[in-house]
Amino acid sequence: MTPHLEASPGDYAPTVLLPGDPLRAEWIAKNFLTAVRCVNRVRGCYGYTGTFRGLPVSLQATGMGRPSFTIYVHELAAFYGVRTFIRIGSCGGLTAAMPLRRVFVCDRAVMDTDLEASADFAHGDHGLYERALQCARKIDLPILTGPMVSSDVFYHPTPETRFNLPISKGITAVDMETANLYTLAGRLGFRAVSICTLVDNLETGEETALSERHELFRDMARLALELGYDDERATQS
Repeated sequence: MTPHLEASPGDYAPTVLLPGDPLRAEWIAKNFLTAVRCVNRVRGCYGYTGTFRGLPVSLQATGMGRPSFTIYVHELAAFYGVRTFIRIGSCGGLTAAMPLRRVFVCDRAVMDTDLEASADFAHGDHGLYERALQCARKIDLPILTGPMVSSDVFYHPTPETRFNLPISKGITAVDMETANLYTLAGRLGFRAVSICTLVDNLETGEETALSERHELFRDMARLALELGYDDERATQS
């Protein structure tokens, strides 16, 4: 047990999917996994472990933003031995070329504050990234790929111009957690990839409806689970 996870040692699978929303974790567990059990309820950040196509996989909600996300990822890696993390979250498009509801697989990410200083990108695991692209082709899922900027600020005082710099550098998507996931992977020695769904577009002003938020993430969840399955099978062979 840790301060934020009540699970016992061995309750989490070696691969954990990381949705922000606890209800998304619950929805994915109920709709995609078998032999599901809830392994964490602390603070309402649900964790589940079950099987997908016969292999173990876990889900752990992380809440919103870098501080909450960091706590859960650190504890899972340092105290529960999780070796592979797949973020399954929402992101925003920065240009009109990023249509809503599409799945975005991120190869590298940077915090907006770091971009202003040095543009020092953190990279996801190359093998996981390539395998994600292979899985997308296997299930005939069109995806978008590229770099992402992450930010701690959701409501910004100058939203019209805040992403001019990342856009000028070819970055077309934004979230709050991916840059930190990739930074933690390098620091703690685990493997990670971020798979997100575009839920709004800051250039066009388009937004998805809250009522579709679970079903909206079906393609992303399926891709992440297929990726976890293929990766775990390769590890065992």
